[in-house]
Amino acid sequence: MGLFGFFTKDKKEKLDKGLFVTKQSFFSKLAKAVMGKATVDHEVLANLEEILISSDVGVETTLKIIDNIQKRVEKQHKVDTAELKNILREEIAALMIQSETADTKGEFQLPSAKKPYVIMVIGVNGVGKTTTIGKLAYQFKKAGKNVMLGAGDTFRAAAVEQLTIWSERIGVSIVSQGMNADPASVAYDTLSSALTKDIDVVIIDTAGRLHNKVNLMNELGKIKKVMQKVIPDAPHEILLVLDGSTGQNAIEQCRQFSAATDVNALAITKLDGTARGGVVIGISDQFKIPVKYIGVGEKKEDLQVFNKYEFADSLFKDNADLAN
Repeated sequence: MGLFGFFTKDKKEKLDKGLFVTKQSFFSKLAKAVMGKATVDHEVLANLEEILISSDVGVETTLKIIDNIQKRVEKQHKVDTAELKNILREEIAALMIQSETADTKGEFQLPSAKKPYVIMVIGVNGVGKTTTIGKLAYQFKKAGKNVMLGAGDTFRAAAVEQLTIWSERIGVSIVSQGMNADPASVAYDTLSSALTKDIDVVIIDTAGRLHNKVNLMNELGKIKKVMQKVIPDAPHEILLVLDGSTGQNAIEQCRQFSAATDVNALAITKLDGTARGGVVIGISDQFKIPVKYIGVGEKKEDLQVFNKYEFADSLFKDNADLAN
């Protein structure tokens, strides 16, 4: 049983396995940092600072963690190196931001007052944006919701085709006008159709080009404005998808997109197979945007609702049992 213990057993196992490489890398470095040391001193903290930065936690967030641990050491006068893991877990969980609506059992839920609940998904090409939409649609359908997709990434024919394949695979409806269609027109038609078909959640894809801030803001602003002709407060969620395996590049993408539009939720993908899972901590802390979903595998079931306590608990769980 983990320290916090909210998730069901199967969700815990998927999360543990998804973070396996990150944990393996982090703890091998941590073991070296405290080797031969009985208590946490300035040398241990200096080594820990280097470890956190090299694990893509980020400089700003790392300094906060080190400062908080330093204060605890000064207050308690002596902290055993054996306690360091638990202290780190607590400090990391305290810094991260999760969605206020995050279900403690990891279930996919929607605000009951919004129908249809409109999600506009943004992010650069290659981060797993379209795949995340498909996985999200699967999870909402599994939760008993009627789902509709809007193929608004009309810049690439492959994106429209991929989203259509996802819709067919999981059995949800899709609105598509093909390649080179006006993305705002696709969004308008999708929301109009959703209103007539009693849809619970609409997920709109958008082009994955990283524009300069002015062009990006103008394009996303146009899509939002057209949506609001159909549903005045749409989109209810602007979900930015980031590739966790890219480390500091993900942080830079978050900076650019959040400057260009009102991002209010994050999905961080591809955490399985990378040692850069620490980027979740830095992004969550630096931008104060809730991490809502994380991708811990390739299967459609491997998108999870993010819970910062479960994440921290899994991050500091011993890998020995998982390696068998």
